[in-house]
Amino acid sequence: MSVLQTGRWRTLAVGVSAVLVGLTLPTVAATPAAATTTAYDDTYYAGAIGKTGTALKSSLHTIISDQTAISYSAVWNALKVTDQDPNNSNNVVLLYSGISRSKTLNGGATGNWNREHVWAQSHGDFGTSAGPGTDLHHLRPEDVQVNSVRGNKDFDAGGSSFTNSGGSLTDSNSFQPRSAVKGDVARMILYMAVRYEGGDGRPDLEPNDAVTNGSVPYHGRLSVLKQWNEQDPPSAFEVRRNDLIHSTYQGNRNPFIDHPEWVEAIW
Repeated sequence: MSVLQTGRWRTLAVGVSAVLVGLTLPTVAATPAAATTTAYDDTYYAGAIGKTGTALKSSLHTIISDQTAISYSAVWNALKVTDQDPNNSNNVVLLYSGISRSKTLNGGATGNWNREHVWAQSHGDFGTSAGPGTDLHHLRPEDVQVNSVRGNKDFDAGGSSFTNSGGSLTDSNSFQPRSAVKGDVARMILYMAVRYEGGDGRPDLEPNDAVTNGSVPYHGRLSVLKQWNEQDPPSAFEVRRNDLIHSTYQGNRNPFIDHPEWVEAIW
């Protein structure tokens, strides 16, 4: 074979190899998040459309800060509406465990459900004060003991199962919700980071990539929360919940349920 022919064969082999690599490499990126509705883009979100980064975050903060704060005691009855089991109007669906439980079993005893702060209230030390402590966009019903297992842990992948976990996992310093609500948790955490920016004597809440945040006003792990937002897009339950909070209770929306792609646009 001539030198010229050898060169041609080598060139062809390299080209074929490159094509084969392109065909066999696994897809590692999740499908990009897409809007669940554009119904509010010309009205509610008019000031945010077309923006990205800090400009988008600032604009959304202004929009969603127009909010009616409810009392912590009022949260009980609100959750009975926002988290009603679509298959049983007498029950609520518990966030981490996925259990359907009677609305009447709210309280602090074993077998009851209580009010879980998805953004742990100690992360910024806001307690149950009107505002971040009573914001329905991050308050969900949960089994008393499961709520205790979660405690104030940051969110991250991995861990072990526990009683009534429903597929959720935990370890010494983090908590992983069941797959069906991973995106819900991510969007709730990131809502809080946009809604509460330090005004009116309230904490400036921000996401970070740590799982040792304790009492500082940060919540992690951001990189994992972004993955969960992509992997678990908003469900009909989540969309209905957002609509009810907007129309019936607080008058504001979680923008990341309407536009999950805005997570990547900001962070």
